[in-house]
Amino acid sequence: MRTKNTTTAVTVLTCLLAGALVAGCGSGESGGNESADDMFEDANAAMRALKSVRVDSTSTAAKGGTVTVRLVTDLDSRCTAKTEFSQGGTLDQIRLGETDYVRPDRAYLEKWKPGSVTSEQRLWIKTPADAAQPGDGLSSCTRPFESFGTAKKGRNTRVGDREAVELTVTDKEDKGGTYTFYVATKGKPYLLKAVYEGAEYDTTTSFAGFDEPLDIQPPKAAEVIDAQDALR
Repeated sequence: MRTKNTTTAVTVLTCLLAGALVAGCGSGESGGNESADDMFEDANAAMRALKSVRVDSTSTAAKGGTVTVRLVTDLDSRCTAKTEFSQGGTLDQIRLGETDYVRPDRAYLEKWKPGSVTSEQRLWIKTPADAAQPGDGLSSCTRPFESFGTAKKGRNTRVGDREAVELTVTDKEDKGGTYTFYVATKGKPYLLKAVYEGAEYDTTTSFAGFDEPLDIQPPKAAEVIDAQDALR
C-alpha cells in the first residue's frame, strides 16, 4: 500500500502509518547472499506474524510542523495511541475491540474549536470504533505490512543495539519519494526502522517491543463520557 498526498499533517501521518510502513516474516539470520527482495519479503513476513509491537513515528511537513505518534498494538483489535503536534495539542486513544476511548487535551480542542474549552480537559470520549474516519487522527490497531516497489541492498549498520542492513525501495508511483528500511540481521528479520523522504513530508518510524505482553485497559468509568448518550 502506498502513501497519498494529504492536506493535513494528521492525515499524512495516518496514511503513512496505515500504508507506507512495509515489513514482514521468518526466523534466523538475514543478510549474507540473500537478495534485497528476499530480505524485504522475510521482513514483511516477520512483522505480519507478530502478536504485538510498538510503533514510534515522527512526520515533518515541508511547510513546517511535526506530528509524533506512539502506537502500541496487538495488530488486531487492541491498541493505544498518543498523537502530539509540535504546534500544540495531544490526542490519546484506547481501542478495545469495537470501542474507542478518545481524549483530546485542551490545546487540541482549542486548535479545532477556539473558545470551546475554558479549563484543562481530562475526560475520555467513548465512541464506536467503526465511527472512525480517514483523517480524523485515530489509529487502527491493524497494520498492513506489504511489499511494494524494487528493493536494493545498502550498507550494514546498527539500529540501537541491533545489527541491521539498509534496504532502499523505490516505487514508480511515488517518483518524489525515497524509502529506506532497516532490517535486523541477527535473530528474526524484524523491521527496525523505516525512513520516508518526500517532497511533501519526511517520516521516520521505529519498531520495538516485538511480541511483548500487552495490558490495555479501559479508562475509569468516572472519567468517561459516552458520545452516543450525549447525542440523545
